[in-house]
Amino acid sequence: MNDLLDDVKALLEKDFGDDRILKQIRRACENNEVISNFERNYVRKLAEKHLGRKPDTPAPVEKPVVPDVVLPETESAQNTPYAQKTQTIKTEPPRVSSASSKNSKLMIGIGGVALVVIIAIAASFSGITNVTPDVVKNPTDTVTESLVIQTDFTSYNNKDIISINGVSDTGGSVNLSIENQKGELVWAEQLSLKSDGRYSTLAIAGGPGWESSGTYTIKVDNGAETKSSTFSFTA
Repeated sequence: MNDLLDDVKALLEKDFGDDRILKQIRRACENNEVISNFERNYVRKLAEKHLGRKPDTPAPVEKPVVPDVVLPETESAQNTPYAQKTQTIKTEPPRVSSASSKNSKLMIGIGGVALVVIIAIAASFSGITNVTPDVVKNPTDTVTESLVIQTDFTSYNNKDIISINGVSDTGGSVNLSIENQKGELVWAEQLSLKSDGRYSTLAIAGGPGWESSGTYTIKVDNGAETKSSTFSFTA
C-alpha cells in the first residue's frame, strides 16, 4: 500500500496520467479503502513507463534432470579387473518395413470408411439429418456490428474505475451515459471517434445517484442508433 501511495504521489507531482483518477486512488490509500486491481494496474503501468519501475518477472523454473538407468554389477564383471562399473541402457526405435507400413495405411483407410457408415446409420435411426459439427467462431474475427459498447467487468463496487470501450461505423463522435436502477442519469460524456471508429474512456462508480445497489445501464448513441449494456453495482 505504501509503495502504491508513493508511486501515485510521484505521478501527480510530475503530472503523469489522469489527475482525477490518481487523486481518487491517493485518497483511497490514505483512508485505507479497497483499491481495485484495475487501479493498481493503472498506477503500475504509469510507474514502469515514467518512473523507471521494473516489471515483476516470475522466477525461472528449473528443468528436472532425468538420471541414466544403471544396472548392478554382474558376478563375471566383478571378477574381471577391467570390468565397467556401470552400464547405460540404450534403446533403438523398431524398424518398420515398407510392407507393414502399407498394410497399416490400408487398415486405417478401411476403419475410416467403416466409421462413416456407422455414423450415417445412427443418424438415420435417430432422425438426425445434419451430423456436421457447428463451426466454432474465431475470437479474433472482426466485429461486424455497426455500433458496439462494452465494459471491462460485469460488476463494480463503490469508487471502482469503469473502463468503457467500443466501436461505431459513423464518423464524428458518440454520446455515452449511465443510468441507475431508477432510470436516473448518473454520468454522461461525449467522445470523439478515432480513425478506426473506436472509442474508450474511464468513469468512476460513485457520486450523486450512486447511493443504491442494483443493475445500472450504460448507453451509447452515434446519431444513427443506440446500443446499451448493463452491469451490477454494489454501493
